Order: sequence, then structure tokens, then C-alpha cells
Amino acid sequence: MKVLVTGGAGYIGSHVVLDLIDAGYDVVILDDMSLGCVENIHDKAEFVEGSTLDEAMLDEVLAKNMDAVIHLAAFKAAGESMTNPEKYSRNNLNGTTNVLNAMMKHNVMTFVFSSTAAVYGYPEYLPVDEAHPLKPINYYGYTKLAIEDMLKWYDQLKGLKYAALRYFNAAGYDVNGNIFGLERNPQNLLPIVMEVASGQRKTMNVFGDDYDTEDGTGVRDYIHVNDLALAHVQALEFLQENNSFTVNLATGEGYSVLDVIKESEIVSGKHIDYNVVDRRPGDPAKLIATSKQAGDLLGWEAKYSDLKTILESMWNVYNPEVKHD
Repeated sequence: MKVLVTGGAGYIGSHVVLDLIDAGYDVVILDDMSLGCVENIHDKAEFVEGSTLDEAMLDEVLAKNMDAVIHLAAFKAAGESMTNPEKYSRNNLNGTTNVLNAMMKHNVMTFVFSSTAAVYGYPEYLPVDEAHPLKPINYYGYTKLAIEDMLKWYDQLKGLKYAALRYFNAAGYDVNGNIFGLERNPQNLLPIVMEVASGQRKTMNVFGDDYDTEDGTGVRDYIHVNDLALAHVQALEFLQENNSFTVNLATGEGYSVLDVIKESEIVSGKHIDYNVVDRRPGDPAKLIATSKQAGDLLGWEAKYSDLKTILESMWNVYNPEVKHD
């Protein structure tokens, strides 16, 4: 089975490619390298440098007897999406439309989509399940929700089979040490903590310590990228015999910002210097989710998503004393 992975040189995409190849799939990566890392391109995958905005290139790639597409090519910085919605409209919305239309032209009818917890907005109850109201509070989340709606129409009108996987906080690196290209310009907590531990940053900000949580800092549901990657392979297999579906990928467990900092100090043996600053607008006190549907449908479970395993796998990559060949 031949699978196109858009964004396959990126942080999550490279882990998905690794699992696909290990499972025996023939993989083609399409990545414009704006966020991807050369060192993360698997040597057993065919690599095409290009953008989902290039319709001619998509047409050429999809003509190569593809059986399915896993679509991870997107911009994901929520804050930036609020100041530069044009960038997110062009890349996330137009790019996905181009991919789907090229798929229809070449009768490729299986699609696994990288969605996000940002489609939910502020949690109205916890843990968040798939029936939770969909009220994104940033433009990034809106683009992902709009794509989910688009997929429903392509299913109804064209017979597309799709899986929309709503990630919560992706973290960690391959537990076997096969991927070590660092994220570019990380916006998320854990890589920023790792940058402080490794000396790439002197300090970091903690946005608020007066939330209604045990230690006053925000609590999030972290999911190891190996667990995420496995879900993509399982979703692809499920769609061969079943209908479209949408599921959360999370653990139901929450860790606070200070939990992350304290455990990072233990794992790295380094002091993490931080400053408490004002809350960021739009940050809920606590966000955790249930992935029962993913378990019921796919047999999926999070095996590597305890905080210690996540941070150890990251420190193996960020630690300046570890040499990677």
C-alpha cells in the first residue's frame, strides 16, 4: 500500500513515516521544508520537496498510484493565526483543498487528517469528549474545524473515507532514538523547557500561577508522539474496511506547568530558570480529554505518555552531551 504523507519531514510527520515504514507501507513524503528537518527524512521513503499550494506538483505526486494520504502539512501557532489569518487561510485551508481535489482526480479515497483539540475552544466540561461543543477561540482552530466540515462533505458527495484525529498536546521524541531533528521555533511548553535545560535559552515564562489548579499553573493533557504516530497507522488500517470517523487522541491525565518543570529538572539534572508573568488570553486552567472512542474503534492506547517517558525521550535529543550520528 502506497501512502503520501504531507508534512512528513516535520516533528509529528517524521514519527508517522517511521511507523508506516516499520508496518510495511510504501511511503512518499511531500514537504516544503518550512518546518521540516532534513535529518528527519526517512531513507526508505521517497521524498518530494514541494508545497500543497503547488497544484501541478500535487497532481504529479497523486498520479503515482497512491492508495491513501495522511495530511499533516499545516501551520499550527495559535497566536500567530490571530495576527496573520491570511497565512493560515492560504496554507491550511487552500492547501488542504488542493490535496483533496488532487485525490479526487486520481481516485485516492482514503484520508487521515491531523486535527486538533483547538476545535473545542474553552472546555465546558472535563474530560473533553468528541460530543463537546465545537467553539474554537483562535483562527488556527477554526481552520482545522473548517477542514473537518469539508471532509464530511467530500465523504457525502464523493465517497471519501477519512479519519480526523484531534490531537491534544503532542510531546516527546521516538523512544528508540531514531528521530532527533529539533522543532523549529517551538511554541509549546515542553520544547521550551528543554531549550532552557540544554542552554539554548537562559530562562522561560510561566503564564500565570493563579489558576484554579493544585499549584496554580495550567494543566494540560500530554500525548507522546509515538502514541500519536501509531494512531495514524491504525486509522489507515481501520478505514480499509470501515466508515469515516473522528476521535480524540489524549490520555485523560493532566500535568501542570510546574509539574513539567520539576520533572524536567530531575530528568536533565539541570536547573530550569523561569519567570511567572501574566496569564495569556484564551488559556483555560485545565484541559484534559478522553480517548475512549479511539480505544473502542482502533484498539488504540497511549503507552508512552507518562511525563517521565515523554521528558526522557526529549532530553535524549536536546541534551548537548549526547551525540547523534
